[in-house]
Amino acid sequence: MGLHLAYGLFVLMTRYRRLPLLTRAEVARNWSRKMLRILGISVRVHGIPPGLYPPNTLLVSNHISWLDIIVLSSCTMTRFVAKKEIRSWPVIGWMTDAGGTLFIDRSNRRDASRINRQMADALQAGDCMAVFPEATTSDGLGLLPFKASLFESALLAGSTVQPVAIRYLDEHGVQTTAPSYAGNTVMRESLCRLLRLRRITVELTFGTPLVAGSGAWANRTMLAQAAQAEVAAGLSLASGRPDTESRIPDGLPVEAR
Repeated sequence: MGLHLAYGLFVLMTRYRRLPLLTRAEVARNWSRKMLRILGISVRVHGIPPGLYPPNTLLVSNHISWLDIIVLSSCTMTRFVAKKEIRSWPVIGWMTDAGGTLFIDRSNRRDASRINRQMADALQAGDCMAVFPEATTSDGLGLLPFKASLFESALLAGSTVQPVAIRYLDEHGVQTTAPSYAGNTVMRESLCRLLRLRRITVELTFGTPLVAGSGAWANRTMLAQAAQAEVAAGLSLASGRPDTESRIPDGLPVEAR
């Protein structure tokens, strides 16, 4: 795993930014797929993925683990929005920045306006962006209400919003919380939990695409609610289930507000 991480760092440092957009997407997808194989993780896709790097598309998903980014990238490449603290992390911060991640200041509510404008510009230029609207990680057994603020970017850009549900299964096909990166979990603990499992299967369920600004999705609140319902259906949950919030410990890191 260390060698593969080093290879990814080398590519980012030497040639990644000079590659054409679709070539970059292919390189990142192939790197992600190999990393999953190294970790003993297979991906099972349900529904219709939007393609390798679908233009003017906002991908929205539930958020369980740091693995989510690699899993999503193994199927559909995107640029992500992350909390600004990640930029200062050794190695990982540089890699995410070089990969085109946008960083949001979660302590400043007004920073969402800046990020929405940057996201809208990127979407209109043909990029695919991704956010985790729950605004935190969870154990994956439930679904928190989606925060609507960053859906504004899709309205500004007239984007397609693509909901996708992520679910992790153990070697017996039973949903597992082992990949969860919630609460006070640290990276070493998370990796040890993963490596103790013989095999992990990740189910990616792509829901119905939503055209931002049209019909029932004319504002960001309606758009967020529709996307949440699609993700809940992909997880076989009732949307807005009242017991879901109680599963999430206090004080979790916020990814997007």
